[in-house]
Amino acid sequence: MKEIRAYIQPHKLNQLTLALMEIPDFPGMSVMDCEGFGRERTEHIQDYKPFLAKKRIEIFAPEHLVETIFQTVMKVARSGHHGDGKVYIVEAVAGGRISTGERDADLG
Repeated sequence: MKEIRAYIQPHKLNQLTLALMEIPDFPGMSVMDCEGFGRERTEHIQDYKPFLAKKRIEIFAPEHLVETIFQTVMKVARSGHHGDGKVYIVEAVAGGRISTGERDADLG
């Protein structure tokens, strides 16, 4: 199992959600508001604040879905402008469902 973690422009969330839900057996996702900055910077001198609003998406997926989900995020979240975001694939070592006691491979 892997985690796909993406930081995207807030206005791309609805379009991305619909595209991900089209993937057969899509496992679901969590979405959080976050702020941060990378190489792009805001140029406001007065009340300067370098942090830009983003949406953080976390998806834990079985190995056979990782590439499809990754490519979907890359395609749908892209506007072609600087600051579109980032996508990471992270190894998930272990996991469990609290309500049932299921662990690791039983999760999907």
